[in-house]
Amino acid sequence: MAMVKDIDARGMQHCETTALGVLLRHEGLDLSEPMLFGLGSGLSFVYWDSKAMGFPFLGGRVKPFELTRNLTAALGLDLLVGETTSPRKAWQNVAAPIDAGRPVGLQLDSYHLDYFTTKAHFGGHIVAMYGYDEQDAYLVDTGPQGGAVSTSLAGLARARAERGPMTARHRSFTITAPGDPAPPRDRIIPAIRRCADAFLNPPIGNLGHRGIEKAAREVPKWLRRSDDPGEDLPRAATLMERAGTGGALFRNLYRDFLAECAQLIDSSRLRTGHTLYAEAAALWTQVAALVAAAGESGDAEHLVRAGALLHELSRVEREAMRTLSLL
Repeated sequence: MAMVKDIDARGMQHCETTALGVLLRHEGLDLSEPMLFGLGSGLSFVYWDSKAMGFPFLGGRVKPFELTRNLTAALGLDLLVGETTSPRKAWQNVAAPIDAGRPVGLQLDSYHLDYFTTKAHFGGHIVAMYGYDEQDAYLVDTGPQGGAVSTSLAGLARARAERGPMTARHRSFTITAPGDPAPPRDRIIPAIRRCADAFLNPPIGNLGHRGIEKAAREVPKWLRRSDDPGEDLPRAATLMERAGTGGALFRNLYRDFLAECAQLIDSSRLRTGHTLYAEAAALWTQVAALVAAAGESGDAEHLVRAGALLHELSRVEREAMRTLSLL
């Protein structure tokens, strides 16, 4: 058995921030989950649909692992990433740091993890691994998934080897803090501006504020878009509210990040941004409830109301990000 000592196996709301929290606390950096998310410029929006998809997907954050790259760059941390097509090399990339006393982050497909009771493929799931024995791997996942958990080595290998949307090639990573890491307070404004600039200037129309406006036009058609609205629409609402988003499609996390920042930096723009994201978070929760109600009742009026709220959300979030971009 190999086990990293003194692991703080604190499960948070979102998988990537949970893993980052484990790795950073091991390096002596203990940041709140909203601060991890915000310093990683994690907030975004995508409306994703294609002929190959059974139903559209609404995403509220940057793509998997981009948050990790953003956060470590912002704080001046050393990020060492391993990717390989070889299962043998992939195991070596994990076992070696654990044997040396360092936890490892993994990107994998949650479908194959023993402790996941909801079986759905998601190749962008991220966990921290801190130990193993002859049969099992010892992981830290989100609080709703159990925090400190274990899965079979065979299941872990399948999860890491899976190919498909958002998967990586057995990706693993470690984080090392230099002797004088950048103070988190000094990196707040650059991280906020980076997030705002990306949101306000998306390269394509289904991202950022333009993506929310697209969702406003498309969501009212969802009863016709779905072959099984009683299943698809409640699932979409659950993904927005409870599937590792922290609620309100990650807007609760960003709202709380801005509130924490406003305690550290005296800025009217920060306070305005926080007020607007508090409004946006409440509206997203209402949208999710309306989408679920439409699926359960078959009444399209719920989706018409959701579309109207999404138009308002595009305006509110655009105003918030324009204000924050001026920090």
